[in-house]
Amino acid sequence: MLSWETMKSWPLSLNLLRLYPKRLGSAAAGWAASRELPVPLRAPLLGRFARAYHLDMGEAEHPLEAYPSLQALFTRRLRPGIRPQESPVPGFINSPVDGEVVACGRVEAGQAIQAKGLPYRIEELLKHDPDARRFEGGHYLTLYLSPKDYHRIHVPLMGRVGAVGRVEGELWPVNEASTAHVPRLYERNRRATWVARGTGPDEGLELAAVLVGATHVGGVVIAPRWLEGRTLPADGVLEAGGLSCLPGEDLGTFQFGSTVVLLIGGPEAARWSPGRTEGPVRVGQRLGRFLS
Repeated sequence: MLSWETMKSWPLSLNLLRLYPKRLGSAAAGWAASRELPVPLRAPLLGRFARAYHLDMGEAEHPLEAYPSLQALFTRRLRPGIRPQESPVPGFINSPVDGEVVACGRVEAGQAIQAKGLPYRIEELLKHDPDARRFEGGHYLTLYLSPKDYHRIHVPLMGRVGAVGRVEGELWPVNEASTAHVPRLYERNRRATWVARGTGPDEGLELAAVLVGATHVGGVVIAPRWLEGRTLPADGVLEAGGLSCLPGEDLGTFQFGSTVVLLIGGPEAARWSPGRTEGPVRVGQRLGRFLS
């Protein structure tokens, strides 16, 4: 529980949000965003949204009027070839999203840092993982997606997928104010997890991609391939049986924007070094590799 001692230093906007029914509001926003718009209204309504948030529709797979709802626009695919993957090198991890690297560091004493020294626990972030200790001494990278960004998530390495899961939780926003003030934000919020073991040039690495939900981003969707016809539990895990994965394949989707936390561990994690520790990044751009 959040104590008054913790919350009294929060900005007014964040304190007011405590009173807002975040799950109900997020469900209502998701319902409204998925309603089909009449064809004549699509271009003017969606166009207004695209202009307000500076969406680059020149990269979209379809013209604006082809998207039947705001949700369809948000989860749009890009035109083929727009996001090429950087070539494989030893230990490569490519960005799974368009977004911004807002935090990067080493996992120490089972913890990572969300912002301004606020820690969160890796074991709790990966609630259903039996061996979160394999990320100790490895790296974490936090990538934030704003409303203007492309909202699909892609596989960042070559490997085999061990498990996918979901953790039920709260739906605090993941903006700058929240990450700076809400303790253990990423382990509080609803999230989905995707865990893989590296093969080929990524042999010796273990990677976890944690898709963190937020206010009005209750929909955190794992791509159907990793479920093999099964339903992801509301709070649980599914074994993926070592399905092979390649960089650039679909991993999941955010219904609106949020945050991806990447954890890089495994027996060769000490050799891995981040090449991007802050700033904007696009799908397929290299985040790091093994040191020579």
